[in-house]
Amino acid sequence: MKIVIIGGTGMIGSKLVTKLGEHGHEAVPAAPNTGVDTLTGKGLSEVLDGASVVIDVSNSPSFEDAAVLEFFETSTRNLLAAEAAAGVRHHVALSVVGTARRPDIGYFRAKLAQEKLIEESSTGFSIVHATQFFEFARRIADDATDGSTVRMPPVAFRPIAGDEVARTVGRVAVGSPLNGSIEIAGPEQSRMDEFFRNALTAWGDPREVVTDPHARYFGAELNERDLVPGDGATFGEITYADWLKDTAGE
Repeated sequence: MKIVIIGGTGMIGSKLVTKLGEHGHEAVPAAPNTGVDTLTGKGLSEVLDGASVVIDVSNSPSFEDAAVLEFFETSTRNLLAAEAAAGVRHHVALSVVGTARRPDIGYFRAKLAQEKLIEESSTGFSIVHATQFFEFARRIADDATDGSTVRMPPVAFRPIAGDEVARTVGRVAVGSPLNGSIEIAGPEQSRMDEFFRNALTAWGDPREVVTDPHARYFGAELNERDLVPGDGATFGEITYADWLKDTAGE
């Protein structure tokens, strides 16, 4: 089966290309550095020729509110139109847990707009909502740093390993369209401030994690369950401690 991965040279995309290829599929990475640009439509008709499934794990180069909305709306419209012309039967998108709960957050609002376009299209679809990835924990800590302190809210947090995200997305892609969505998260839930306090200790990082109910995430204060899934979610098996051990040499 030919499966085109939009954003296929990125962190999750490259994992998908490898995993799907190992299962005998023709997994084709598509990104600006492979000659495919969803914002302009360049290369889309060529790369989608003969494709049965498209997986979109692309991301905006800018997280500024207007820019990220423009990215997801424009790229998704172009992609869906090209898929319809090529006869693609299944569109799979990776999104974020909590988009519907917090449309006031610019990035979440942009992902929600993307989801709406997919749901209203003529192509069968599946949307996978994931919690934050372990791979981005250091970036989140850096963004929350104020001098020598890291300000984190005491809200529920359940991050997941990128490998498990890719595995789930790949499994969904080779099945029938859900014409709906699923949620995935890591095996362990803690408070966000506690997670980062433990993580910085494990990293040997001297910064102090300060619990701050007003600390912002993507520019907004968080409610208790904004970042964790609801009932019926699928949970991974890789803990953050085990993931750190496995990636220590990378």
